[in-house]
Amino acid sequence: MYEWFIGWRYTRRQRGTRGRNAFVSFISLVSMLGLMLGVAALIVVLSVMNGFQDELRHRILGVASHIEVTAQSGMLEEWPAVLDRVRRHPEVLGAAPFIQEQAMVSGNGRVQGVGVRGIEPSLERGVAQFADYLRAGSLEALQPHSYGIVLGTDLARRLAVGLGDEVTLIAPTATATLAGVMPRVRAFRVVGLFESGMYEYDSGLVLVHLRDAQALYRYGEAVSGVRLKVRDLFAAPAVVRQLAPTLPAGLWLRDWTQTHANFFRAVQLEKTMMTLILFLIVAVAAFNIVSTLVMAVQDKTADIAILRTLGASPASIMGIFVVQGTTIGVLGLAAGLALGLTIAHHLDVVVPALEHLTGATLWNKEIYFLSELPSKVLAADVLRVLTGSFVLTLLATLYPSWRASRLQPAEALRHE
Repeated sequence: MYEWFIGWRYTRRQRGTRGRNAFVSFISLVSMLGLMLGVAALIVVLSVMNGFQDELRHRILGVASHIEVTAQSGMLEEWPAVLDRVRRHPEVLGAAPFIQEQAMVSGNGRVQGVGVRGIEPSLERGVAQFADYLRAGSLEALQPHSYGIVLGTDLARRLAVGLGDEVTLIAPTATATLAGVMPRVRAFRVVGLFESGMYEYDSGLVLVHLRDAQALYRYGEAVSGVRLKVRDLFAAPAVVRQLAPTLPAGLWLRDWTQTHANFFRAVQLEKTMMTLILFLIVAVAAFNIVSTLVMAVQDKTADIAILRTLGASPASIMGIFVVQGTTIGVLGLAAGLALGLTIAHHLDVVVPALEHLTGATLWNKEIYFLSELPSKVLAADVLRVLTGSFVLTLLATLYPSWRASRLQPAEALRHE
């Protein structure tokens, strides 16, 4: 297998090489670096997009719900019966009633629009992870008719309030008085602070007891709906189809793939487009090997002629330059794999370092919803990147290698 030996020898820069030999070696190095950067960029971007998608799903469904059962009228009257019926399904792990409304919250002269969620603390643990997100206080402090409230940390910071402070909820529900129609206003005491890592929730959601929400929004004994948590979140659409026939008419069932469909589709589309764009970098770097091998063939014309006169077949000549191009590609891919995995696994260090170096904010939680840049390396993605890049590299070697195999010894040596 002398083809491997000669191909590897042509790839290495020999000591004392000058002129065209040195330039060919330089172009080979540039091709390796291009492949390295392209593969590393692809691995890092795919890891970030996977982490972003996974973290968003985890954060959103830690606060939202896998399935919601609501009434067409907006108020679910017979919710205890619905709660009892959905709990019988083997895939349902937990169920809890809720009230979802809008309000303005005021504190220290500052006002912010928020979503108000009325919950039953003892049941809420079965469908959401607020207990894990609490930074101060507890959900158990939400007692009926005590008018306690749990705020997100970003909202509390914006209102400059903490545990024990009072805030005022201004509900859009109108009350007729002697002075005219007035919005309903109620003072609440802060009994807890949560931080989910989702800026949208941490800055725009408050929790109150279900009974307090019913009183504030005049729901009586009704609720907005029932929230469910299922064993396998990806099986939620199937569970909805199974539950629908068992529930009374006039109820709507929606799973998380419907309530947040546009959001997750946008993330998936962004991941696909970024992959295609960055793969062009790999393609350009791979086809740089074409120019490298073309120059190598021109430089090694005499060597090719001598090998042919010694009995080397055209296939062997082609194999030599395929080995040279493939070696350049494999070295670039290996370096890119190492660099990409290193960056992907240490983004918590790399991003702050780049921000310190450039003085720019690379990750703004107000824009990207998450407080930290996530990363999740999937072996399948890495394998696809390496396979695709290697195939491009192999294709790039074929034409120059074929041209080298077509050289005739007499014609090649005529000008030597």
